[in-house]
Amino acid sequence: MARTSRVTVDNSALLEAALEGLERQRSRIESQIEEVRRLLGKRKPRAAKSEAPVAAAVASKKRELSTAARKRIAAAQKRRWAEYRKKTGGKSE
Repeated sequence: MARTSRVTVDNSALLEAALEGLERQRSRIESQIEEVRRLLGKRKPRAAKSEAPVAAAVASKKRELSTAARKRIAAAQKRRWAEYRKKTGGKSE
């Protein structure tokens, strides 16, 4: 059923209330998206140009591997290459 012009509702007040409700929903949805990304271990998407300096400062933190971890990784990679060379019959280029 269509509304008639008899309803005396201030359209601007109604629109402002609708806008406020939509902004709250957006905020709630954005926080839920961030939580899911956190659970998945993903980073935030790149920020807009106005936020780039802040994002660059946060993104500059690098995780450092311990010496033991680097040695384990190197040994595993050497084993992989040795298996590859054994299968292909010689050294790879």
